[in-house]
Amino acid sequence: MPLTQEQKKQYKSIGHHLKPVLTVADNGLTEGVLAELERALSDHELIKIKLNILERESRLEAIAQLCKAGKADLVQVIGKMALIYRKNAKVNKQLSNVHRFN
Repeated sequence: MPLTQEQKKQYKSIGHHLKPVLTVADNGLTEGVLAELERALSDHELIKIKLNILERESRLEAIAQLCKAGKADLVQVIGKMALIYRKNAKVNKQLSNVHRFN
């Protein structure tokens, strides 16, 4: 289910204070990147990703692939940073960025 505008607004305000937990380079989505994406989304629900890709179209394509691979929703893209969210059924309130900032 897509995020509502109110949810996006809330997640953007939380994401503003986050540091990137995942960096994607020109070599794309390797197994290591996908494994780290899965771990980060499971632990934190809301994560910031830095994309070290020069071309804008390539960055947007990589973001779409990350969202699809992680079954996550895109919250925001600013320059080379993306903020994505995936709800976790078994949330750890100590690790979840959403629950820690509420």
